[in-house]
Amino acid sequence: MTTVPAYAAPAAKAPLERTTIERRAVGEHDVLIEIKFAGICHSDIHQVREGWGQAIFPMVPGHEIAGIVTEAGPGVTRYAVGDRVGVGCFVDSCRACEYCEQGLEQYCLKGGTATYNGLDKNGEPTYGGYSTHLVVDENYAVRIPDGLSLDEAAPLLCAGITTYSPLRHWNAGPGKKVAVVGMGGLGHMGVKIAHALGAEVTVLSQSLRKKDDGLKLGADHYYATNAPATFQDLAGTFDLILSTVSAPLDFGAYLSLLKTDGALVNVGAPEEPVSLNLFSLIGGRKTLAGSMIGSIAETQEMLDFCATHGFGAEIEVIRADQINEAYERVLNSDVRYRFVIDTSTI
Repeated sequence: MTTVPAYAAPAAKAPLERTTIERRAVGEHDVLIEIKFAGICHSDIHQVREGWGQAIFPMVPGHEIAGIVTEAGPGVTRYAVGDRVGVGCFVDSCRACEYCEQGLEQYCLKGGTATYNGLDKNGEPTYGGYSTHLVVDENYAVRIPDGLSLDEAAPLLCAGITTYSPLRHWNAGPGKKVAVVGMGGLGHMGVKIAHALGAEVTVLSQSLRKKDDGLKLGADHYYATNAPATFQDLAGTFDLILSTVSAPLDFGAYLSLLKTDGALVNVGAPEEPVSLNLFSLIGGRKTLAGSMIGSIAETQEMLDFCATHGFGAEIEVIRADQINEAYERVLNSDVRYRFVIDTSTI
């Protein structure tokens, strides 16, 4: 075991504070990663504040991790000391169920091991990327291409793959009209990726405040959802709508924007339950769906795709002692578009 510095929430809704945690010894198939940057995801805030249910404390959040391999176990074949690697939302899975065998570890039937706020196979709590080092099985790390800086790559390990996976699954590309709901940490990546895939991209945001940014990042159109005419003018327009917001939507209104056989896919997870009139689906053979992150292989594919197209996340790098302030700014939509912690300041 090794003691390393970290930032943790000691209890639900408590401010994060500097502390130390224990990392396991490097096993045969493990790599030790010196974390360079860790993104702040809205889900970190949900979990620290128990918005999604009871959580494990003390909690070290962070599942957007980018760093350098500094030690490799004797059985490691994927990575070597000095390699640039990333870790996302999970660090293990059962490896034996039908989905793990298909390379869909994020849907592991026995439940994967979350990077933080989870329990590992020994029943010990997992701690995330708001720390200086992490030990992980080599099969649950991904290689960060040289074309991506580590700070801009970190948010791709959640925000990038969370939007890339459904865009690929629902065939966003040339000839398809795609709408992205929300222009935040996930939404701005959805715009970049959908544009790079060749789709015609529309942003649906509460206001036009970020319109210039949206168009710069690849959107073809930008509409304010607080304008009643938006839902009238865009009725029956889209093949795919990707909702990235963590607030409840009027699903009937958004489903009305789909073409027949269109899909509304949710990657944001509101804390409150939502309701739906099923006639919103029946009337056009429409689909209301969800998507959760992506597999290890798909995450690697996403990183390579972003590097090939020359983009990472839009970020604001902060010191570790600014984490609590950053949380409040995220809740106030005051970030463009992802906070990234310089972990050398922990």
